[in-house]
Amino acid sequence: MPHASVRTEIPAHPLDNPAYASLTGPHARFAESRGRVLRYRTDVSPWLGLPEDTDVADWADLAALVGPGAEVALPGVRVAPPEGWEVTFDVAGVQLVDEGVDARPDEEAIPLGADDVPDMLALVERTRPGPFLPRTVELGTYLGIRRDGRLIAMAGERLHPPGWTEISAVCTDDAFRGQGLGSRLVRAVAAGIRERGETPFLHTAAANTGAIRLYESLGFRLRRTTRFLGARVPEPSPAA
Repeated sequence: MPHASVRTEIPAHPLDNPAYASLTGPHARFAESRGRVLRYRTDVSPWLGLPEDTDVADWADLAALVGPGAEVALPGVRVAPPEGWEVTFDVAGVQLVDEGVDARPDEEAIPLGADDVPDMLALVERTRPGPFLPRTVELGTYLGIRRDGRLIAMAGERLHPPGWTEISAVCTDDAFRGQGLGSRLVRAVAAGIRERGETPFLHTAAANTGAIRLYESLGFRLRRTTRFLGARVPEPSPAA
């Protein structure tokens, strides 16, 4: 029986497997696939999507898609990689959803696009909010705040399961922290998401209690715990 005919278990909610829901839905144009395994184009995002009922054939397809020795990022994966795969990171995370966020535009926030990518990459390098690649800006709306021409804060959209949009890349230059710029940008990005009739959500590390408190103060609530898993594809065994 061909692998494509294997039944795929549909998650109970789009946010239960948000990367897969994005790549099979609104972000399908960014997807590369082999069998039932999907990934974002490598200059857009490191995230991959696996079906809910991941089986041995799916792990084999993943290995073939990315190549031996490659490291993969698997958000929300609930099963351990097969024997021979090296787990490179396993971080406990939380998923929060909009429940009364005071979403509103911000007069100082400006849209960011392809011409701003060098400045966005430089800000990410200084602040380390998470993965941001040369074409990540294409995933959705990104807003930034500049002072004297320098990009000092930004936030934008990443995963896009049907009906939902993730707020991500929230970061502020160290010299401008404590001014509420991140909160303002989160509200502004959330306002744009709401205007489309969608609901904002976001992820952060479970250990980042300060960020969780901040997001809860803005009107997000905890939906579930999750995992951010990284694994390395096995190298082929030497010929006997």
